[in-house]
Amino acid sequence: MLSVEKVDVFYGEFQAVREISFQVQGGELVTIIGANGAGKSTILKGLMGLESCERGKITFQEQDITHMPTYQRARLGITLVPEGRRLFQDFTVEQNLVAGGYTRTDASAVERDLQRTYDLFPILKERGHQVAKTLSGGEQQMLAIGRALMASPRLILMDEISLGLMPKYVNEVFNTIESLHREGVTILLVEQNARKALAVADRGYVLETGRILIENEARGLASDPRVKKAYLGG
Repeated sequence: MLSVEKVDVFYGEFQAVREISFQVQGGELVTIIGANGAGKSTILKGLMGLESCERGKITFQEQDITHMPTYQRARLGITLVPEGRRLFQDFTVEQNLVAGGYTRTDASAVERDLQRTYDLFPILKERGHQVAKTLSGGEQQMLAIGRALMASPRLILMDEISLGLMPKYVNEVFNTIESLHREGVTILLVEQNARKALAVADRGYVLETGRILIENEARGLASDPRVKKAYLGG
């Protein structure tokens, strides 16, 4: 589904990512783990067209999207759950969700997905008329994921979804990711919480100073002495 070949990504004039290559197959949950400043979030921004890819090639559904504008990538079915959630803070929960499906023209399908999102996140249905800024951090993260689902995406990019959340909400959010994965949703997860990420992922990559150092099945990464020492506290 997604193929990244020897891509360089720049954050302004700074080269944050160097010659990375990886793939995500349909229905997979793939994670990229690494320390702060490793370039994880920059990869997702490059995939969405929010940062420039100076070299290399990005292919999605056999289509070259390397230099495609962000809005066209979104129309192809790529959706980002950004770090910090980036909700419309003065919109209600339901208004935020409906905004997630703004590119869609089938009103009945949008309504169906709204109900599906409420089934997945019952708390959002309870808070439907509440403005986003009054939600807890965990509820806001659920809303950000729900808004992404409203776009009916083929691929969801998730950026540091556990950042700043209480442990209770971290568990709830990762339980939701597992549910989406079981439904066949394709996910690329960038995450500092390596233990949680590897517990739900099929495969993973370790990023360090802008380069992929290790790739393996998630179970293999979790047992790799280098990964255990650097990211799992063991």
